[in-house]
Amino acid sequence: MGTRRDFLKGVLASGAAVTACVAAVPAAARETRPRPPEALGLLYDATLCVGCKACVAACKEANNNPPEFSTVDHLWDTPLDTSGHTFNIIKMYRNGTMEVKDQEKNGYAFMKTSCMHCGDPSCVSACPVSAMTKDPVTGVVGYNPDKCIGCRYCVAACPFGIPKYQYDSPTGRIGKCELCRHRTKDGHYSACAEVCPTGATLYGKTSDLLAEAKRRIALKPGTRTTYPRGKVGGPDQSYEAPVGNYLQHVYGEKEYGGTQVLKLSGVNFAKVGMPDLPPDAAAALSETIQHTLYANLIMPFAVLGAMTYVAKRNVKPDDASTDKEGS
Repeated sequence: MGTRRDFLKGVLASGAAVTACVAAVPAAARETRPRPPEALGLLYDATLCVGCKACVAACKEANNNPPEFSTVDHLWDTPLDTSGHTFNIIKMYRNGTMEVKDQEKNGYAFMKTSCMHCGDPSCVSACPVSAMTKDPVTGVVGYNPDKCIGCRYCVAACPFGIPKYQYDSPTGRIGKCELCRHRTKDGHYSACAEVCPTGATLYGKTSDLLAEAKRRIALKPGTRTTYPRGKVGGPDQSYEAPVGNYLQHVYGEKEYGGTQVLKLSGVNFAKVGMPDLPPDAAAALSETIQHTLYANLIMPFAVLGAMTYVAKRNVKPDDASTDKEGS
């Protein structure tokens, strides 16, 4: 049998082979892909949200998702976070006496959590079988369960923690918001925006939603303005209301290369559960590394060569072992 020293030499040789491959990776990643010009998405305005969770119920109904229980009585659908069967949820920020809405100190605020439909989504980049796709026109990040192999790379890759594995599925499936793309053929749009009574969730082209978001944060708090409801460009369901005290920040405009779901808030986004992300998508770098390592089967051949080296160094020929037995 080979000695411990032989084994360590083999390991070092393996590391050298892999290092040689990594050294071939270009220093610069590809550029982050922008949102498509006609991208569709949502604008969520936390200052308009009343926490009624009509959007949560509508999402469940539109996607035929079962209830999830977090209480012992099992009387109500009470999910605590997004899951393989809950694609949209409203969370709540609380501080001190909770006297004033949308205030960080002694206040409270709501935040909607669902797929952000990134311009350059990591879940799509990480998926080895193209079960996760991004529509080149609408930009909607969709999921095809017939292609999925249950590897859950998308789960690990998403910086927002959105794709979730359905552990109770016999075939292994991922659950996530797909912007109700299956309802557009019937003239509908995202169920969460359709049912929102205050227009806190608004559906439309991301470019139009971004313009609307910037209009709102430029207004003076306390003045009255008109807020649209439902769908930008759809039937007029607008109403007048006082302007909230917005942070001068449209979340999703630049985060992670830009997302198609945009958010407004009166409370720091980190405090309401949104991650602090750089302006470049991680997919730009990870995809470059993957494609370089696997180009022309560089990585598989390197690993196979390293394994062969280890095997040869640690296995003695049969005749040597035979001679030893006969001596």
